[in-house]
Amino acid sequence: MIKIDAQELLKVLEHSPAEQNIMLAGGHGIGKSNILTHFYKDEKKMPLITFFLGQMSDPGDLIGLMQKDEATGRSEFLPPYWWPKNDEPVVLFLDELNRARPEILQSVMDLTLNRTLAGKSLPKGSIVISAINHGDQYQITDLDPALVSRFNIYEFAPTHEDWIVWANKVKLDRRVINFIQQYPNFLDSVNDFQNADEILDMGIEKTPDRRAWERVSNLVKDVEIINDIFVKIIAGIVGITASVNFKKSIKEVSKLNPEDVLFAFNAKLFKGLKLQDYILGNEQIIVFINNDEYDKKKHKILIKNLTKYIKHLKKAKFQEAVAHFASQLEIPSYEKVLALVFGESEELMLEISDYIQGIDL
Repeated sequence: MIKIDAQELLKVLEHSPAEQNIMLAGGHGIGKSNILTHFYKDEKKMPLITFFLGQMSDPGDLIGLMQKDEATGRSEFLPPYWWPKNDEPVVLFLDELNRARPEILQSVMDLTLNRTLAGKSLPKGSIVISAINHGDQYQITDLDPALVSRFNIYEFAPTHEDWIVWANKVKLDRRVINFIQQYPNFLDSVNDFQNADEILDMGIEKTPDRRAWERVSNLVKDVEIINDIFVKIIAGIVGITASVNFKKSIKEVSKLNPEDVLFAFNAKLFKGLKLQDYILGNEQIIVFINNDEYDKKKHKILIKNLTKYIKHLKKAKFQEAVAHFASQLEIPSYEKVLALVFGESEELMLEISDYIQGIDL
């Protein structure tokens, strides 16, 4: 199965013809719904209708209910509540496809092949996307190979950089973003050994995922001090290990503000900083530039001060920080920063060119 990240998924959605069905395989809470909503509802202005097939008990939820046509005496299906009006195309997102009942899957077979449900045709240009969960923690249904063959299948594996870009755009709590930047292994499920003994008998293990960290952000956004009670509340969202480490990380917040570096460059900004401060600062600077939300009148100042920043790192003999900055440019999620460095400033490009390894110049 081919693996794609968030940026590649957007390209798959952009270039796949409407008549070709797409299946995304991956765990829960990794951002599939967010990306589909952003791409289709926000950008394409198409209605996106989501079905959690694993929770459906009757095909009528999908295809509508049968009734008698009084004029003909024959039975027919009433259009379901979601059926498109004015013959406008829609996007159907069939989540939890491999957790659906067999009778639900029969309706999906007709939908994927003929774009019809109970004899009614979807408007031309309608799109069908499904998602399946994989892993030992899921109770799944074996899918008919004939159904599987009707999909273009991709394993959706977004990177932590994808999540950081998104988290900055939607303005999640800075402490949550900082934590994931420093400890990306806590973004998705990890073995929460401290919690395992307490919940083993219930068959439940609370571990972090991307959706959970959004809930943490909503919880703490107006809380200045994360005390013990908040650590416990957060543990119920992402698990004990992640919660305790999150509390510890708050003391390690970045000492570099991207806007200060890029728009108010001053040597005093770097007094007493260590390598780890620059590493975290690099990531925040790159994310800030990549989000592209600053005043474009300051664009030349940004390039000038970014060059000064790299020169400062080299002069202060923080070569590892320069190498780290260059390595971030190899990440597909930060392509806007790559374009700026190599497309707009020859001086900046020359300053870091010796540290580039995996970029085709």
